[in-house]
Amino acid sequence: MPDDDDSAISATEAKRLFADWKTAPAIVLAVSGGPDSVALMWLMARWRRALARGPRLVVVTVDHGLRAASAREASDVKRLARSLGLPHHTLRWRGAKPKTGVPAAARAERYRLLAKAAQDHGATHILTAHTRDDQAETLLMRLLRGSGIAGLAAMARQSPRHGVVLARPLLQVPKARLVATLRKAKIGFADDPSNRDMHFTRPRLRALMPALAAEGGDPRNLPRNLARLAARLARADAAVEVLADGAERYLALKERAASRVGPPARIFDFAAFAAVPEEIRIRLLQRAIDRFGHEGPAELGKVEALLSGLERAGAKKPGNRPPKLKQTLAGAMISMAAGQIRIEPAPPRRRRD
Repeated sequence: MPDDDDSAISATEAKRLFADWKTAPAIVLAVSGGPDSVALMWLMARWRRALARGPRLVVVTVDHGLRAASAREASDVKRLARSLGLPHHTLRWRGAKPKTGVPAAARAERYRLLAKAAQDHGATHILTAHTRDDQAETLLMRLLRGSGIAGLAAMARQSPRHGVVLARPLLQVPKARLVATLRKAKIGFADDPSNRDMHFTRPRLRALMPALAAEGGDPRNLPRNLARLAARLARADAAVEVLADGAERYLALKERAASRVGPPARIFDFAAFAAVPEEIRIRLLQRAIDRFGHEGPAELGKVEALLSGLERAGAKKPGNRPPKLKQTLAGAMISMAAGQIRIEPAPPRRRRD
């Protein structure tokens, strides 16, 4: 795709952008009414009309009920979708809203509702309109939070979510090109004021972009370079995952050789585990904790602290007492005894009256 930040996206370019989903039975398009998602809907409608056979497109708008204008914006999306020959459904976030962490809670509910819509309509994929600009902001947010390699890889082009595949075909497309596409087609779009609300992290980072971009000369270089960095980190992350797969298979041989008593668990021979690189050890611990725990994904910092504890315990001279360790993390019980690390489901927490 040409790297022209100001040109409309052609039908030929759109054909390449959406080629991966040509054989899907049905696709849910997540359309809020903003320029990015409206451009995605318009481009996909044009792409689909050019196909003799292709997926059914279903447009879904999630109304979070957080702004007075959201209902009108959903209605505008419905009107445009119907003019394009696409079915439209508005889903609402009902119930009490949290007083803090609203963006994260709204995002989680949005994906839950979109996944339910996909399942209801026999869709295998949900397509969102995340752009290169969004990718750059995501990388900066995660960098400031101290994320590891996997987190700094930012958003993936495709990833599983709630039993369907979440796809982002526009990750390498600048937002400016989507706006140019709509202007050329004479299609209007909504302006969400929350995108400029400095109470939220993304708008604050967005406001910093011009100053950061000035360090590199051309302001358009910063999102491009950050997105390129995210892609390179994703490539590195994929390579490390392959190494972690190999280490997991190797340690599984040791596990089968060990005595297995009690409920299902992951057992690592400590000496063999300690011999693999630190990044691989962290990933193996994360995988096992996420598999056997019942309190959500384990935080990277806590897994790193756990690894340090295991290493300290393993470094102690056993004498008459072999090194031991026992703790819980993310709903998993991690213990070390007799030269083995054991990870299994933790017992339920006791309720306090």
